Amino acid sequence: MEHRTDFDLHVSQNQYLSPADREVHAALVVTARGEASPGAEPEVAQVILIDCSGSMSFPITKIGAARQATKVAVDALRDGALFAVVEGTERARQVFPAKGLAVAGPETRRAAKDAVNRLSATGGTAIGTWLTLAGRLLREHPTAVRHVILLTDGRNAQREGELERVLAEFGSDFTCDARGIGADWLPTELLRIAEALHGTADAVRAPADLAADFAAMTRVAMGKLVPELRVLVRTTAASRLDFLRQTHPSEADLRGEVVDERTTAFTTGSWGAESREYHLRLTVDPTGLPHDSGVRVARVDLEVRAPGATAFTRVGEASSVVVHYTDDLERSSRIDARIARYTGQTELRQAVLEGGVAHDRGDREATAAAWGRAVALATGLGNRKVLERLLRLVEVVGAPEEGVVRVREGLATEDLLSVAVGSTLSGLASESVAGPAAASPVVAAGPDVTCPECSLRWPAGSAFCGDCGSPIAV
Repeated sequence: MEHRTDFDLHVSQNQYLSPADREVHAALVVTARGEASPGAEPEVAQVILIDCSGSMSFPITKIGAARQATKVAVDALRDGALFAVVEGTERARQVFPAKGLAVAGPETRRAAKDAVNRLSATGGTAIGTWLTLAGRLLREHPTAVRHVILLTDGRNAQREGELERVLAEFGSDFTCDARGIGADWLPTELLRIAEALHGTADAVRAPADLAADFAAMTRVAMGKLVPELRVLVRTTAASRLDFLRQTHPSEADLRGEVVDERTTAFTTGSWGAESREYHLRLTVDPTGLPHDSGVRVARVDLEVRAPGATAFTRVGEASSVVVHYTDDLERSSRIDARIARYTGQTELRQAVLEGGVAHDRGDREATAAAWGRAVALATGLGNRKVLERLLRLVEVVGAPEEGVVRVREGLATEDLLSVAVGSTLSGLASESVAGPAAASPVVAAGPDVTCPECSLRWPAGSAFCGDCGSPIAV
């Protein structure tokens, strides 16, 4: 039995530039389609890294929730999946199996959960060491879809630069979804891990939410179709690559690997049936380029490492980025709808983070101004994921698109961390960016509501889950 995954690449841009323009912006939309036949799924390997430092026992519900969530994740593994559980303190200790990776089945699941029940909280926090052990275990399975779940309640205590070294070493080896629990972890640290390892980062607002999150991450990993996809950007003599950034489903800088003088490859991690979007920027030298005709300044290709393979092969059709220099100001002043959305998302993230900095220094006026601007931007972008988190921190005065807010009293640290780490979430995909996004409703005060699909909790009146996007009956 076989399975096939098809990849499509679409380039969206305004190719018209004025004679003074040098920057070229293009939106790349990559879509994977397909499904694995039962019994023919790609080999998958998952390592679960659990923070067992001393702070996980304050309150004791954290380590208890971590044990329960890990057992739920083990149960969510499909039969035949490879897995391991690692205890993380100032060192990394393999809890199950004793070495290598186990094969998921009734007996190994039972043994793994027995080992997890014995986890206790004592010691320090050395996240780079945990990731190093995960990377070494997964390197024994180079053709598999390789996935890591990382949970921490603290900050990496290794010497400066050690975590960055680890991320650089394993950045193309596996995908890592990182979660912070409690009130003492760093959003910037988890976001950097997720960015470098092509995963997600988020906050666990309440220990009771952790099991559903672990199960959801594991189910997504079990549904991956290919271990690795990379985007190749080839420039011309007239162009230079500035950057390629992921913009959906979350913002992340991508690290390119030089293939030759004009070609750079960007790894993007494992893929299931999904769409992702990227912002490509080039600098073009118009000297010698013709006016009033289109000129290709870059070629974009996709390469995939298929299940069971270690080499990459081209998939789909190559796409071109084109410039057309013109004296028509009306044409050259248009902004592509997707690029406009990406710019707005970047402004939203900056406003969220500026508000957090102002709150930390006790400046309520600046906090309200920044978060009000964030509410207006999130409303205009239709970004419910960020908006619903913001509305735990502020009350909207008037229409949300006006951006006038009051900062709530007694903000929980967990909610502040949730907004900061969630500021990269881009909300809705931009297939429908032809017109302005509909205004999102203001979320009313009251008890939280629960998503019927993933069981995560959101503010009263939330129409959609901020994590999986499922509708919530209100």
